Amino acid sequence: MESNNSLEQTLQDGKLYRHVNSLIVAHLRDNNLNQAASAVASATMTPMNVEAPTNKLLELVAKGLAVEKDEMLRGVSTAAPFDPVITTGYGSIPAPRTASVDFSSVNDTKGSSKIIPKHESRHVSEHKNVARCARFSPDGRFLATGSADTSIKLFEISKVKQMMQPDTRDGPVRPVVRTFYDHQQPINDLDFHPQNTVLISGAKDRTIKFFDFSKTAAKRAFRVIQDTHNVRSVSFHPSGDFLLAGTDHLIPHLYDINTFKCYLPTNFQEMGVNGAINQVRYSSTGGMYVTASKDGAIRLWDGVTASCARSIDGAHGAAEAIGANFTKDERYILSCGKDSSVKLWEVGTGRLVKQYLGATHTQLRCQAIFNDTEEFVLSIDESLNEIVAWDALTAEKVARWPSNHVGAPRWLEHSPVEAAFVSCGMDRSIRYWKEVL
Repeated sequence: MESNNSLEQTLQDGKLYRHVNSLIVAHLRDNNLNQAASAVASATMTPMNVEAPTNKLLELVAKGLAVEKDEMLRGVSTAAPFDPVITTGYGSIPAPRTASVDFSSVNDTKGSSKIIPKHESRHVSEHKNVARCARFSPDGRFLATGSADTSIKLFEISKVKQMMQPDTRDGPVRPVVRTFYDHQQPINDLDFHPQNTVLISGAKDRTIKFFDFSKTAAKRAFRVIQDTHNVRSVSFHPSGDFLLAGTDHLIPHLYDINTFKCYLPTNFQEMGVNGAINQVRYSSTGGMYVTASKDGAIRLWDGVTASCARSIDGAHGAAEAIGANFTKDERYILSCGKDSSVKLWEVGTGRLVKQYLGATHTQLRCQAIFNDTEEFVLSIDESLNEIVAWDALTAEKVARWPSNHVGAPRWLEHSPVEAAFVSCGMDRSIRYWKEVL
């Protein structure tokens, strides 16, 4: 039986070789490269007058290259085992729990603040050094964390939830499904590709690395972008074809991930920016991106021309702007600074709309975040080691929770699809927070 299969494979291979040779001869002949065509025909015993559709070889090569490009992005290898649980349905975004908050009435909103449900947290894992950053996948199924120990952990959220159940009859649950080791220095930021099972990381070793987390055995990156500076922040364009890197350089670096070409605004020498970028984030459509810089400015950039459309200088006084992100409707930006303030800005005018005060953050590069419905804003109080929540519309503090970390956490990240978030600590630990039902 085995020999029959081997013979059949040999016959199939021979047929394929003859077909390829015919296409090469026809291509050379039809492009008036008769001497080369004759040489190939003679060497492969292929008739010179073989029939093949015009440009058939070019057409097949073009199709193959398109498939190869897609597979390169995902790090596909036919020999590598895939995890069907991870790959199935990745990238399909579930419907939001409720409609996002309408911030158009943010100026004249009066009345009582909403009550944020009580949350409980659980230690789900820890790194060997400070846990520096975290990011949920767009569909909320996965969480990645990065550390000063240069490792990246990937969590499957369904297993985290299972771990938090009081009765786990099947024994210990291991929520970490992948661990990647490929950086030489601490991880600063992470992001997930919007459609493919690809995770990127930016680190102090001046690289952006691409990991395919559908592979069960992958430990190392399958692609690397070598930047010129410490990569402090990364963000995928919603199309997945471009990514932004915020670095110690003054200007965000825009990369085409298919060519690795880096684009900078043509007028950046005259822009007058003078601070490294702490965070860069695309808007939901990719039409804009925002940077928060060490010089205290929040800057809006055109997503097509890569030019600076607006600079809110001194957004946090003389203090660093350490985080900035868009609301879902792209009309407002939530920023955080080392002046212990969180602010909401109107994109169209650059006007300050709201301030969320009462949480001290002057040391760590933490950030303020919305919950998934944008009804609440969360940030960190370093001095009291607490997580603080405000009503997004009234800017009134509605909750303070002990962080349960040893020392203040340095990063918060909220699930995009449900009432859950994570905190990353100087104590190396990752804590998962969810509503108490």
